[in-house]
Order: sequence, then structure tokens, then C-alpha cells
Amino acid sequence: MSGTLGGRTDYTGEGIAEQDAPDAPLPLVRAWLEQASARQQDRGDVPEPSALSVATVDGDGMPDVRTVLMRFLDGTGPAFLTNTGSAKGLQLGQNDAVAASLTWPSMFRAVRFRGRAALLDRALVTEYFRSRPYGSRISAHASEQSRPVADRDSLERAYAACERRWPDHGSADDVPVPDGWGGYRILADRVEVWAGRRNRLHDRLVWDRVGQGGLDDPDCWRRSRIQP
Repeated sequence: MSGTLGGRTDYTGEGIAEQDAPDAPLPLVRAWLEQASARQQDRGDVPEPSALSVATVDGDGMPDVRTVLMRFLDGTGPAFLTNTGSAKGLQLGQNDAVAASLTWPSMFRAVRFRGRAALLDRALVTEYFRSRPYGSRISAHASEQSRPVADRDSLERAYAACERRWPDHGSADDVPVPDGWGGYRILADRVEVWAGRRNRLHDRLVWDRVGQGGLDDPDCWRRSRIQP
């Protein structure tokens, strides 16, 4: 057996032309994200439109990747929340190089970011944590993310213990922010958008940083096309 998986699908996306691409990447990324969210509402075939695959490098130089939810997107870059003692947090503490991608297969679209990670401001982390559902706030205390656990029951017991310690009174202050809970901003030096087209002749537009400024500052980026 050859090990080949699945059949071939010809991508029928609309693609993207230079005249439809802004001089800085943020407006297009935002537009695509909004369109993905709208399509999920309409057709239901774009689950978790803000799902962000994040790649880091460990101390041995081995790459590691996982999917998180992008919680912020503005001129400074996309950002996500996590336990800073998790595998990705420890890896970013050693090497701040990071790459990430948003992918919407049903729309034949993807966005890639490449750059460095920076810790989010504590005030922003606290504000977001307070907005989370009670159960999610409890889970942040109960789970020592990325560390081994004996079994599911051990995890459930830890959760129950945290519930007893911080009962739900319906207040954003019921559960304190864990010391190790934080987040990272991706300070991108390169942004690429991919739009699938027929015959594998896809569109790939790239913005490379040429100055200091935000993802919405046209003076800081040089746009080009690369081959599929």
C-alpha cells in the first residue's frame, strides 16, 4: 500500500488579486476573519473561525505546534491566552521565535504570521480572565497545563477542589487570576495570505516588514507575490 490518503479536491476559491489587497495586512486579515465568522453563522462549516495554530521551538531545536483561540487582533498583532508554565509558555520563555496560522478550509483561505512573541500586559490578561465563564476560570486553576496526570478522575477531583475553594456567586471576582495565567502577542515580521484556486495555481501574497509600526501601517510593509 502506498499510504496515500483521500482523494484529490480541486480548490474553487475566489483567489485574491493585488488590486484587492491593502498595503498593510491587517485590514485583509480582519475582513477574512469577519467573513469566516459570518459563514459559520450562515452555513456552519467554519467551526472556531479564530482557531490559531501556534508553532514554537523547544530547547533541543525541535518544533512544536498546537491550536489555541486567537483572543485579540489589532495593529500590534494577534494574541492568545495560556498558562505561561505550559509547554508553549516555557518554550517561548527560552526562544521567543513563533509562527502561527489561521486556516479556513471550506473557504480555501489561510493566513500565516511569523515573528516574535511578547507577554501580554497583566491588566489586559486580568480583564479578559474576568470575562470568562466561571467553569473556564476554575479550570485555569485545576489544570497544570501540559504536565502529566494520573487519570481523568484526578483532574475532576482537582476541579471539584477548586470549586469548593472559589464557589460561584455570579461575580467576575469569584475566581482570582492564577499567577501563571497569561498570554502572548505575536509581533509579526512577515504575514502571508493564501487563497486556493483551481489546478493548484493558488494565490499567495506576502507582507514583509520594512519599518517599525503596526500591522495597519502601510509605511511599514512591502507586499509581494510568491509562487504556489
